[in-house]
Amino acid sequence: MRIGNIDLGERPLLLAPMEDVTDIGFRLLCRKMGAAMVYSEFVASDALVRSVPKSFEKLRVSNEERPVAIQIYGRFPEAMRDAAKIVEETARPDILDLNFGCPVKRVAGKGAGAGMLQNIPLMLEITRAVVEAVNIPVTVKTRLGWDAHSKIIVELAEQLQDCGIKALTIHGRTRAQMYQGEADWTLIGEVKRNPRMHIPIIGNGDLCTAADVKRAFDEYGVDACMVGRATFGQPWVFRDMMGCPPLTADEKLDILKEQVDQSIQRIGEYKGILHIRRHLAATPLFKGIPNFRDTRIAMLRAETQEELFDILETIRRKFLHTNFSD
Repeated sequence: MRIGNIDLGERPLLLAPMEDVTDIGFRLLCRKMGAAMVYSEFVASDALVRSVPKSFEKLRVSNEERPVAIQIYGRFPEAMRDAAKIVEETARPDILDLNFGCPVKRVAGKGAGAGMLQNIPLMLEITRAVVEAVNIPVTVKTRLGWDAHSKIIVELAEQLQDCGIKALTIHGRTRAQMYQGEADWTLIGEVKRNPRMHIPIIGNGDLCTAADVKRAFDEYGVDACMVGRATFGQPWVFRDMMGCPPLTADEKLDILKEQVDQSIQRIGEYKGILHIRRHLAATPLFKGIPNFRDTRIAMLRAETQEELFDILETIRRKFLHTNFSD
C-alpha cells in the first residue's frame, strides 16, 4: 500500500493517534514491534498558531520512527491551514493527518474532531485549505457519521477524496457511540468497494487479534488496518497480528520496562511513572495470575523507578515462570 510516495508494504498495520498515549517513545517502541507507520497524539491547530510550548512538544519526531504522521484538529480553516504549515516546517513528518473523528466532548462538542460530521461543508473547506497549503500527503481520519441516523461515510469519502487527500481512515462507529458497542465494518467495506474510490482505505475499530486483522483484510478489503486501544500494555500486539513467533513472558516484561524507561527519560521520574500506569494496568501479561490484587495495587502506587522495577522483577520471579504467564 502506498500513501503518496510512501510505500508501507502489503497489509500494513498502523498505530492509531491517541491523546496522551502515542508520544515519541511509544511510537518508537511500536515501530520496533512491527507497526508500518505511527501517528502522533492529536495537536490543536489553535495552540500551534498561538505557539503553545506543550503543543510544539508533540511535534518532536525521530528519524528512527519514520514513516510518521502528525495529526492536527480544529474548526477554523485559517488556523488549520497555518497549523499545517507549521507542522510541515517544524516536524517534517511524512504525512499530515486531519482529525475529523475524535468523539470526546471537549473536542467534538466545540465543533472540531467528530464535530465536523455535523458541518460537512466546513470539513471540506478545511480539507481543501490544508491540501493546498502543504507539500506532504494529507490524509483524514473520521467516523461513519454523527449518529445512527446520519451514517454518511460512503458519500463523504468521495467528497474528501475530491479535496485531494491521499488516504482515508474510517473508524467503524458514529460519534454518538463514542467507543461503545461493536465497530461496524460493513460501511468501511462499502467505501472500499466503491468504484469511484482510488485512494487507500484504512480500517479502524475493535482490532485486537490476528484473526480480527485477517478478517478486516479478507472480508472488507481494506488497504491497511489501524490499531488503537489494543496496544495498551502490549506494544508487541503488532508482532502477534503479523504472525511473528510469540515472545516469552520475560521478553514482554522487558518491553514494559523499556516503556517505563522511555517515559521517565521524556518527562521525568514522577510524571513518567504516572503516564505509564495505564499501560501497566491494561497489560494482558498479568492476566490470570492468582492472588495478584495486592501486587497490582503496589505496582500502580509505585512512585519511583527503583520501586516499580523491584515490583516488576518480583512479578518475574514469582509469577511469570508459571503456567499463568499468558
